[in-house]
Amino acid sequence: MGSTDAPQGPKVFSRRDALKLGGLGVMAAGALTLVGCSTSDTTGGSAGGASSTTAATTPPAPSSGGLLLPTPIELRSTDGVLDVAFVAAPAMVPWQDGTRYALTYNGISPGPTLRARPGDVINVTLRNELDEPTNLHTHGLHVSPEGISDNVFIMIEPGQEFSYRYEIPSDHPSGTFWYHPHHHGNTAQQLFGGMAGAIIIDDEIDDSGAMVNSSERMLILADPNIGDSPAVVDATMPERMQGRQGDAVLVNGVQSPTIAATTGTTERWRIVNTSPSRFYNLTIDGLTMVLVGTDQGRLRQPEPVDQIVLTPGQRAEVMVALTDPGTFTLVTTEVDRGSMSGGTLVPPAGTVTALLSVEVTGTSGAQAPPPPSQLDGPDERADLSVDSTRSMSLGGSGMGMRSLVIDGQSFDMDVVNITTTLGTTERWTITNPSMMDHPFHIHVWPFKVVERSDGAPLDPGWRDTVNVPAGGSVSIVMPFEDISGRTVYHCHILDHEDIGMMGVIEVV
Repeated sequence: MGSTDAPQGPKVFSRRDALKLGGLGVMAAGALTLVGCSTSDTTGGSAGGASSTTAATTPPAPSSGGLLLPTPIELRSTDGVLDVAFVAAPAMVPWQDGTRYALTYNGISPGPTLRARPGDVINVTLRNELDEPTNLHTHGLHVSPEGISDNVFIMIEPGQEFSYRYEIPSDHPSGTFWYHPHHHGNTAQQLFGGMAGAIIIDDEIDDSGAMVNSSERMLILADPNIGDSPAVVDATMPERMQGRQGDAVLVNGVQSPTIAATTGTTERWRIVNTSPSRFYNLTIDGLTMVLVGTDQGRLRQPEPVDQIVLTPGQRAEVMVALTDPGTFTLVTTEVDRGSMSGGTLVPPAGTVTALLSVEVTGTSGAQAPPPPSQLDGPDERADLSVDSTRSMSLGGSGMGMRSLVIDGQSFDMDVVNITTTLGTTERWTITNPSMMDHPFHIHVWPFKVVERSDGAPLDPGWRDTVNVPAGGSVSIVMPFEDISGRTVYHCHILDHEDIGMMGVIEVV
């Protein structure tokens, strides 16, 4: 572990400072990786051996005078390796004409996007300058959960550092993943404060055809409280029982930005829900979204969709062809996810919030490159031979339902709740007798959804997170392939995880 220097107080980073830091990219071994945010646009795929930071060109400014969507600085692998150094620390980050308090990686929120290829290695050195323990979880990556890999049982104390090594399998699916803290007890608070960033694994399909001929953009959704003191990351016990939601909804760290585009082009959006509790119900009138990927990468058959619901932790990749000029607004409608105590959401269900505008200029009827109708994704429709079945129940216990549990047990890191065998496939039925939805997440091993008690369409693609509705159940089929080890499954309303709705699984 590292030195035990005392944590420093919040540092003020202006937008100009962030841009300067971002231009430095990855420094020499042992030095900090300083990254920032840019209002530049980044398009196309990446090839192995690319530069560590992404060069970008600036698109035309929106005529409406709105803030252009910022693009998080991207750090790419070179010759199969990506070396990154993070400092977890509080900072004052840019907000409108001033600053706001946040918890950050290297002084910014969201953190940099990490882009690698199947077979690459990502090395991350994380130094903790918070006043509480932290660690790092690579959400969705099919990597080892043990040792110095995606090990959520690691604890990095204030003033210490730890070096992680993530070995990406050579057959890892292309897709959008992300990273965030996962230290039990303060996961929700640290994520709510702003500690999150995207991970992209791409391959030759991303480098060709309709994928490379589109304008690729990260859309990192977050909902922090806005203020200038550490109090903005706190939550009361009723808020934690409900799952905290903030007073602003941001895309890439800003409110209601604009994408400037032209007719005859196709957008490709990688959308990540990094909120600890908020569900996003995404729609955009006047444009057709084609879903090309979900949690665990590309779909074999892309699907036109009118709306996309993302629970905490979920991702979606969509493509949108722009054929006519106009201004189109991506909105989210507040989802009624129930309550553990009979309370109501603030804002109430049905509230519509604008996330971003797409300002399209050019001629009407322009021909845009169409989204692909077929992709080389894993076949989620294939039948899997099931070796065994298992059931579990998500809910609360105790006076006032103040304890959140799985199968009546609160999380204990020293207790293995489930043991299973490498190379087997299990069908799990997850029931939720409580009065609110619980998105279920498991680390390392993807699954497909095979049955829902509410009769809703089955979630397309391979998943690592699925919503289990209040009073309902979901059945999933999960092959325990390639990787053994001990890790966790939990509710991804992260306050619920911190309170105890988490279990330990060991694959041997």
